[in-house]
Amino acid sequence: MEIQDIKAFLDSKATQYNRPDFIKNDPISIPHLFTKKQDIEIMGFWAAVLAWGQRVTIINKCKELISLMDGAPYDFIMNHEEPDLKKLLKFKHRTFNDIDTLYFIAFFRYHYQRHNTLEDAFIPANGGYSPFRGLGGFRDYFFSLPDYPHRTKKHISSPSQKSTCKRLNMFLRWMVRKDDCGVDFGIWNKISPSELIMPCDLHVDRVARKLKLITRKQTDWQTAVELTERLREFDPNDPVKYDFALFGLGIEEKF
Repeated sequence: MEIQDIKAFLDSKATQYNRPDFIKNDPISIPHLFTKKQDIEIMGFWAAVLAWGQRVTIINKCKELISLMDGAPYDFIMNHEEPDLKKLLKFKHRTFNDIDTLYFIAFFRYHYQRHNTLEDAFIPANGGYSPFRGLGGFRDYFFSLPDYPHRTKKHISSPSQKSTCKRLNMFLRWMVRKDDCGVDFGIWNKISPSELIMPCDLHVDRVARKLKLITRKQTDWQTAVELTERLREFDPNDPVKYDFALFGLGIEEKF
């Protein structure tokens, strides 16, 4: 397939999958349950972190977590008392357990006592956002509370670990991308859609390689950057819109 044909093909597939029908079977349906910005951020982040395994299981576990927080995550996080946390001790999804859950709540309370939006957690203190600095700085900040549980670190990746940072990049796509299609939220303004990196999961990686958009043999942070740079040739302002196309082709069409 010629490069212009690949662009036309992916443009059509992005349009096909970037629509509200996509939401109900995807973890992005979780933050769509809310209208309050902080609830969208909190449950968007949690849904992205828990996004491994079958999508129906991910969605059900996120709904269980919401129920344990009385249907109002931000209010629960900011106003709970110690006994309120006991019911969360039974929450578990794969390797994510009660220790991780309680630390996430502690971090969110700490952050929202100081900031109005989670976007600030991804912006370096001296400005100059870049994906590498933003995601790496976020992980450092996330684990800056005293006595953080070491086991929880495996749930938050960083480019310095050579990870693709698929879950964080997916969360950023949800919060940052702006269009009128009704899927991504576009509620953040300090990070530009042009600065996003592709969420490079198994399906996206496979389809991208089949289309010869990736040449790097291994799948790591540099692979995600390479793929994003190729897609930026198709749309420099919004390269990550092609996540809809590559993911849709991979999981819905088994391309």
